[in-house]
Amino acid sequence: MTNMIKAALFGGAIALSATSAFAMHHLSVSADDQDVSGGKVTATEINTTQDGWLVVHRTGDDMKPGPVVGHAWIKNGKNENVTADLTEEVKSGEKLMLMVHGEDGGMKAGEFEYTLGAKEDGPIKEDGKLIMTVITAK
Repeated sequence: MTNMIKAALFGGAIALSATSAFAMHHLSVSADDQDVSGGKVTATEINTTQDGWLVVHRTGDDMKPGPVVGHAWIKNGKNENVTADLTEEVKSGEKLMLMVHGEDGGMKAGEFEYTLGAKEDGPIKEDGKLIMTVITAK
């Protein structure tokens, strides 16, 4: 192989590796509007770089996170069809913010200890932005 071909192959491998690394570290949560009358809400996919929590906040038209009304454990990496039990009734038409929180601080590992505004098990951010999506209850 000529040096030019080797350099092109090596450069392509580096570019592919960098693209794969970026895709693995991109944080996201996705969900669709859904019927929550059964007391549950489901995120279809969550990508995270650490163990933590899917946290369900009430929200309104201002799109600010409100009180927590549910949570579920998530693991580092790709999580699919994560379902959180709701701790309060959510009526049709209300908005819910599904947000990724970490498992940081607090007194007990593996126990959800976040309260609105606290640092324990708080929200994870990427580039200063919350990792979340908003859905409307049906």
